[in-house]
Formats: sequence, structure tokens, C-alpha cells
Amino acid sequence: MSASSDTQLPRTTVSRIVVASFIGSTVEWFDFFAYAVASALVFPALFFPGLSSVAGTLAAFATFGVGFLSRPLGGVLMGHFGDRVGRKSMLVISLVGMGMATAGIGLLPTYQQIGVLAPTLLIVLRLLQGLAVGGEWGGAVLVAVEHAPTGRRGRYGGFVQMGIPAGVILANIAFLATGKTLSAASFEAWGWRIPFLVSAVLVVIGLIVRVSLTETPQFRAALAASRITRLPVVEVLRRDWRRVLLAAGTFIAPNAVSYIVITYSLSYATTFLHLGRTTIIWMILAAAVVWLVVAGYAASISDRLGRRRVLLSCLAALALWSLVYFPLLDTRSTPLVLLAFVVSSALFGAANGPQAALFAELFDTQVRYSGISLAYQLGSILGGGIAPFLATALYGINSTSLPITGYLTLTCVLSFGCALAISETGRRDLATPSRAAEPAPSGVRPEGQPWAR
Repeated sequence: MSASSDTQLPRTTVSRIVVASFIGSTVEWFDFFAYAVASALVFPALFFPGLSSVAGTLAAFATFGVGFLSRPLGGVLMGHFGDRVGRKSMLVISLVGMGMATAGIGLLPTYQQIGVLAPTLLIVLRLLQGLAVGGEWGGAVLVAVEHAPTGRRGRYGGFVQMGIPAGVILANIAFLATGKTLSAASFEAWGWRIPFLVSAVLVVIGLIVRVSLTETPQFRAALAASRITRLPVVEVLRRDWRRVLLAAGTFIAPNAVSYIVITYSLSYATTFLHLGRTTIIWMILAAAVVWLVVAGYAASISDRLGRRRVLLSCLAALALWSLVYFPLLDTRSTPLVLLAFVVSSALFGAANGPQAALFAELFDTQVRYSGISLAYQLGSILGGGIAPFLATALYGINSTSLPITGYLTLTCVLSFGCALAISETGRRDLATPSRAAEPAPSGVRPEGQPWAR
């Protein structure tokens, strides 16, 4: 099968791939972000009672960050088997694992009921969430991108990226609807569990869609040609460690800003600015809708303009905007706070959009799942994993948002530098002459040769 033969896939097959990429990603990230919303709204009081507002928030965000620590392990494990066994099976495993962990959180007793065992179990379940989502993104991206016709990899990968804000939207709608329906006391007592338990239904839907998928042409070709690497993680770190680090670096700023906006800002605006919780959740919903639309558009135009050009433009704009984000929040003006949320989400969404195809195009088929998973999860730890916790700690220094602004600006500068370097690395380290001269099996790009610009 040629690299371009996937353009001959039936329209129904193409539609199923796109829908599966979007729905599966949405379900996984709904589960992950439901925890983020709960950690800002109710976990401090339920699992860390007796602490001050700052200390309780720090503790809740620390458990939130724990999920990021296990994400690289999930990426390594599922990347290994995804490169050896196939992409589809890992997607099914990650979805089941995420659903079980999320439902477990919804059934978890609180500190008042079982004492210190409650936050301990919360951490364990969060670690399981991290393991599941650690392998999810890489598999979802490859199912989309490796099925994509030449010249449309950005667009196909964009559907996976759009699933992330879709998960944010569903998670916030679930908490918003539950909070509106129940009294504050009922919501804190048991209503917060409903979004986590609803996850079980969404997981079943996601499984039905994913089980119907076929393995990707790229992986089937590598398997048929016996070009499966025994230890893909070791191989990608030996041969492509610079690309792993640079790709991870490009993701730090968009991920950090996104978690500051959708997670920390909810706590910051309600706790320190004393803005209404419902109002802020509606603003986050609006921002997530913008994020979804812009991510898809940026991914699509990267097929025409190039991934690097789109990414650099967005990171530069994000660096400038990070200077005014918290000053706008601190005005407590509803229109200005909404503006801060919406513009920020548009910029980090645009930066996220082309990254699915960009990451996939950096690595060869037999190590691609491992390579993109390592890069993405490393960037997620250094970005979103520590952002809410670090922002809370920085605010505690002198009770101002200025240190947080400095932190966000620095992450943007770092990611911009990595994006500048990643193209140079691609040109310099494409392949040695002997490897470049190897005949590649049909459907697999030659070693080190990029699929697209």
C-alpha cells in the first residue's frame, strides 16, 4: 500500500476515522478535566479539610499534578506496545483504564468518612488516570495522521486536538448543570460525583467507536516488512533524543497557559477575586469553544503554510498576551475577564492545533508512537502538570499575580526557542546516507525523511 493510497479509502471509512479520533479524545479528556474542575471547586474541602484556602488549594492541585507524573510511564508502556502490536489496541486499553479510574473517583469516600485513606486513594486513582491518558494522545494522533491523505495530516490530526477542548466543555457543562440543579450543600455532599460517574456511559460510547477501527496503513506496512523495533523507546531515545526534547519544549507553553486558564483561573477568580463560580465556568466554556474552533482551523492551515510557521506565530503572540492576562483578570470587570479567557484560549489552541501532525512527522513509523508520546508527556509535566501548583505558590509569595505573569512569559519564550530549533534539527539530522538510501517498504516513509514540510 502506498503512502498515498489512503486517499482511496471509502468515504464512510474516512468519516469513521475522523469521528473516532474526535469522540475517543473527547471522552478521555472529559475524564481528565473533570478532575481538574473538581480540584478547583470541591476537593480542597472534601479531601484536605482544616487547611487554609491557599494550603487546601495547593494540596488539591498537587494531587492534580500527580496525574502528570504517571503520564510518561503510560506513554512509554503504550508507546512500546503501540509500536510493536499496533495503535488500535492501545487506544482501547487506555479508554477502559481511564473510565475505571474516573468512576472510582466518583465512588470514593471523603476524608470525613475514611480519614487519610481518602486522599491516598485519590492519588492512586489520579495516577491511574495519568497512565491511561499518557498513552491515549499518541495512539489517537497516529490513527488519525497515519490514515490521512498526503497534504491533509494537519487537518486529520486536528480532530484529536479538538477533542481536548471538547472534553473541557463537557466537564464544565457537567459540573455547571449539577451545580445549578442542586443546592450548594447537596453539590458538595454528593453532587460532585455525578460527572465522574457519567464517564462510564461516555466510555462505552467511545469503545463502540474505537473497536470498529482498522489498524493504520503505516503500521501494517511496517509489520508486513518486519520492520518492528524490539525496544522502540530505547531506539527513539538513542537516535532521536534531540527531537523528543525539542518537541516537548514546544508544548510547554501552550500546555501551561491552557491549565492556568481552565484550572487555576477558576480557583483564582473565585477564591481571591471573589467572582461568581457560575460566571467563571461560563467564561471557561466560551473560551473552550473558541479553543476547539481555532485548533481545528490552525491544524488545517498548517497543511498549507507549514507547521513551524503557524506554531511560531502563535507562540510569539502568546508570549505577548501572557503579559496582560492576569492584569485583565485583576480588573474584576466581566467583559475584560471574558476577553482574557477567550484570547488566551484562541492563542494556545492555535499553537496546539498543528502539533499532532508536527510531532508525528518527526519520527519513523517503527518508533513513532513512542517518540510522540514521550515528547508530549514530557512537555505536559513541565507545562500543565506543574502550572496550577506553581501559580498557587507564586501567588502566595506576596499575594499578587505578577510572579505568575513572569512565569508564563518565560515558558512562552522557551517554547518559541524550541520551535525555532526544531526545523534546524530536522534538516541536520534527517538521515545518514546509508539509511536514507535504504529502500522503504511501501506505505512507510524512508528512515528520517519527513512526510511533509
